[in-house]
Amino acid sequence: MNDLERFAGVDWGSENHQVCITSRTGAVLGERVFRHGGAGLAEMADWIAATAAAEPHVTGVAIEVPHGPVVETLMERGFRVHSINPKQLDRFRDRFSPAGAKDDRRDARVLADALRTDAHAFRRLDPVAPEVVELREWSRIASDLTADRTRLVNRARQQLWRYYPQLLEVESDLTRAWVRELWKLAPTPVRARRLRVTTVNKLLKRHRVRRLDGTTVLKTLRGSAVVVAAGTHEAAVAHLEVVFAQLDVVVAQLARAGREIDRLTARLTQSADNLPGQQGQRDVAILSSLPGVGRIVLATLLAEAHDPLRRRDYQALRCLSGVAPVTRRSGKAVIVVRRLAAHNRLQDAVYHWANVALQHDTTSRTKYANLRTRGHGHARALRSVADRLLAVACAMLESQTMFNPNIRSQHHGS
Repeated sequence: MNDLERFAGVDWGSENHQVCITSRTGAVLGERVFRHGGAGLAEMADWIAATAAAEPHVTGVAIEVPHGPVVETLMERGFRVHSINPKQLDRFRDRFSPAGAKDDRRDARVLADALRTDAHAFRRLDPVAPEVVELREWSRIASDLTADRTRLVNRARQQLWRYYPQLLEVESDLTRAWVRELWKLAPTPVRARRLRVTTVNKLLKRHRVRRLDGTTVLKTLRGSAVVVAAGTHEAAVAHLEVVFAQLDVVVAQLARAGREIDRLTARLTQSADNLPGQQGQRDVAILSSLPGVGRIVLATLLAEAHDPLRRRDYQALRCLSGVAPVTRRSGKAVIVVRRLAAHNRLQDAVYHWANVALQHDTTSRTKYANLRTRGHGHARALRSVADRLLAVACAMLESQTMFNPNIRSQHHGS
């Protein structure tokens, strides 16, 4: 950071962006507001270059968000862009106003001045491979669609419980296409009594369902029906028609998201420059060899933690994923609490990674059992298991070796 000559702070917004430029001595060289948009962002980059009167590579730009059109425009022009956590920025703001005053001009000034005096608190942003950008979006799409699917399934289950619990006895997983098709053939207990065994058998055969047969299905559907008020069947069927129509779309989109994630991870595996700094075996293949790493966990790691993975930064990974505890020490009092300031998507992915690893990795299972014996709860033990897995992953990436369950991590005890 010592070679930077000018420092710009950008307080971004949905409509306007406030910019402040300072010299190495802290003197304000210029302040201005720019409208968000193609023309506005281009004008902002031109104004920073003109006001700074220095080459872009010696002009540092500080901003809170590590991504987005503002960051991409500035990086495209050659500026050295740095990001900072909003909570850290809030502490720097106290330098200028102990009373807690806040406005866009002040925030832009604070960003520029903090980069000038405390550059070590910022993170330098580097260009991201196009495949990683796409993978991040598709992994987030898959996460959102999964939440939508769960919401719709819960709505459907509630309606079926209301008047037609026999269908849930046949199959409780309403994400399966054949269950929704079966409901369309027999949406009410009355319609189920008119349904033929051969029709159900054809449906089951078409969807390759071998654990059930038409006779068993119809026997369950024709069981004792729930007594409901007049009009309940019609109302519930109308509701389910809407919900199942949405569920069909969400399931199809989720399947597409899975295919896109597989395509992009395959491209990263085959690409020679998928993640800067690789040697020998690709990072994607190494991470895939870890126990418990599946499609979603792999995509989330590559998309949301690409920078610490590229740097093999174990400490950054454990903090971002929330497995690193927070120690509060004052005098003789020492309190260790769970870290809440974490990347939510990465936190969920690492948590489920550890949960699945228990089923496939003996060392993880033993570590979990020892922690539970010592009195730790399930979630606390899983975070420790995830902590070890992250250490193992970083060690494997540094040595460019695939996972070997017989080798103990040098970074973390089992």
